[in-house]
Amino acid sequence: MGLIIYGSLDTMSGGYLYDRRLVDYLREQGDHVEIISLLWRSYLSHLTDNLHFHLPSGLDILIEDELNHPSLLIANAQSHPYPIVSLVHNLHSSEKRPAWQNTFYRALERQYLRTVDGFIFNSQTTRRAVNLLVEGTPSSDRPNIVATPGGDRLGSLTFEEVHRRAIEPGPLRLIFLANVTPLKGLHVLLEAINHKSSDFHLDVVGSLEVDIAYAREMQNFTDDKDLQPRVTFHGVLNGHQLIDKIKRAQVLVIPSFYEGFGIAYLEGMAFGLPAIGTRAGAIPQLISDGENGYLIEPGDSKMLAHRLQALAADRELLARMSLAALRHFQLQPTWAQSMESIRKYLLRTTDMGRPKPK
Repeated sequence: MGLIIYGSLDTMSGGYLYDRRLVDYLREQGDHVEIISLLWRSYLSHLTDNLHFHLPSGLDILIEDELNHPSLLIANAQSHPYPIVSLVHNLHSSEKRPAWQNTFYRALERQYLRTVDGFIFNSQTTRRAVNLLVEGTPSSDRPNIVATPGGDRLGSLTFEEVHRRAIEPGPLRLIFLANVTPLKGLHVLLEAINHKSSDFHLDVVGSLEVDIAYAREMQNFTDDKDLQPRVTFHGVLNGHQLIDKIKRAQVLVIPSFYEGFGIAYLEGMAFGLPAIGTRAGAIPQLISDGENGYLIEPGDSKMLAHRLQALAADRELLARMSLAALRHFQLQPTWAQSMESIRKYLLRTTDMGRPKPK
């Protein structure tokens, strides 16, 4: 098999985590997976890849991370001896930006999606978005599978541990678990904390290098509003450091403007963290408003402040929502189960499961 990505498979994001888990699982099953890495540049620069890039040879099947669509428009349209499956985490044209830009991106993504033979989707929301984009074309009925991410990568807590943590007195301990970019909405969370006088402490865990200007703006806002005692920027954390921060937190808050799935919400729920997100994209598939967390409208810092205030003031409410979050996590498929379903789909697509005729 081949997998086309931009840059390194070790890139810190939910989409790349999904890709890594898939590659690791396939290799554990004895499959050979070749990583084809294209240079990460600007969107318009990626379009120039079409002048020279050709699909690799010697494969049974090629998986393409849909993020790479601007580089593959011409290569995919040419004859190829194996099926191409697009792994779609999130359509670029679904993200928040001026309408004229998304009109341009939709046209290119629609052209790309017509060139593939099947799809792997990370959520029903992503499948609906793709089907809407390619409606009325041959792509709309091509073989596909929805394989949601698992939330079991970092471990879990018991119901007793979750309840005990929820009712602990003191500042409400919040965690923002995402790369610090405008899409993830850290500015909305900082504004919400600044709205209220309640005692909160926020740990910001995620890369400060993806959008350096925005990350600096968030740190300057924290300084200007004298929020330093209540907000700590950690950058990227891994392993025990990451797990310890999640274990100690009481609420996960990522007021993202769009998510194709939202792995961080589910990983937080594994540790009994009620999640606060927005009604954008697939987030409502994970968060049931008022049960295992809260949903707000994108950018609504005042409602976010109100929800945080309620949880800070009522620790029994926090405990009920924390236990509901853990129960929700336990009902979701594991990484191994989802990756197994993808492998079965790939075997069906390539017919690799049958003996070759002599």
